[in-house]
Amino acid sequence: MWPSPPENGIAPQKLQKTRSSKMAFGFLKNILQKFTGKPVDWDELEETLIRADLGVPMTQRILDALQKRTEPVTAQSVVSVATEEILKVLPRDHPMLRPFPSKPKVILVVGVNGTGKTTSTAKLAALLKKKGHSVLLAAADTFRAAAIEQLEVWAGRIGCDLIKGPYNADPASVCHDAAHAAEARGVEFLICDTAGRLHNKSNLMQELAKVRRSLSRTDASAPHEVLLVIDATTGGNALVQAREFKEVTGLTGIIATKLDGSGKGGCIIAIQNELGIPARFVGTGETLDDLEFFDSRKFVEQML
Repeated sequence: MWPSPPENGIAPQKLQKTRSSKMAFGFLKNILQKFTGKPVDWDELEETLIRADLGVPMTQRILDALQKRTEPVTAQSVVSVATEEILKVLPRDHPMLRPFPSKPKVILVVGVNGTGKTTSTAKLAALLKKKGHSVLLAAADTFRAAAIEQLEVWAGRIGCDLIKGPYNADPASVCHDAAHAAEARGVEFLICDTAGRLHNKSNLMQELAKVRRSLSRTDASAPHEVLLVIDATTGGNALVQAREFKEVTGLTGIIATKLDGSGKGGCIIAIQNELGIPARFVGTGETLDDLEFFDSRKFVEQML
């Protein structure tokens, strides 16, 4: 059995951690340190930006903007231009999740194995509950050992109901039943946790498409949000994942996890720039409180 979360949702190894802990990336600061007091080497700068997981298109956009400047390029001007170009790409506002007036808003949570989907599902439910909304969870990861129990423990901790089926049950059937239950109970949000699946396995991706179809039988517009959970430490592979999941599920946003342990975070920018999929939430720790709405200016500030 998956272990029960400790009191207050705080893991023992995180007792010294506070909610004010910051996202641990700062590649713009690294640029300042690397190029201050010497001429900017363009090849080295390009490599630095790519290594920060910004992607080739975003890197080239920053370099082009720098090369158009008439004054000498310094470390400070690199940081200034990079910040300006990144803010142009990222959404200015972080769209809130608002309920519908007369039906549940259905949120489908997807991603590859090991990104923190189930925990992110629980954190999202906790965030919505704190804002006074009613939430129903669906345990549609029917394959991973202890996945149902894990979400069940979190549901009890958060104080919301859970719809589940037996192990190896059809995930589409679980989501279909959950959609009916959400409508019957008049809850504002239904959040469906799905099994982790490799983005390059077509049969597993088609199973996800089946889940979408099952939800649309109750409400033709459902799911209303499809959130991809990415591990910020995976770098450029997160962009590949987003591209594949977008094709199958029509993503509406990203939940970026493990930003407290990543030296990067640039994949968020690459995904927005190349695929137009905004970051909606960021996870910065292991407790239920460690999920917040994505704020582009705060995000860029953390790069310094």
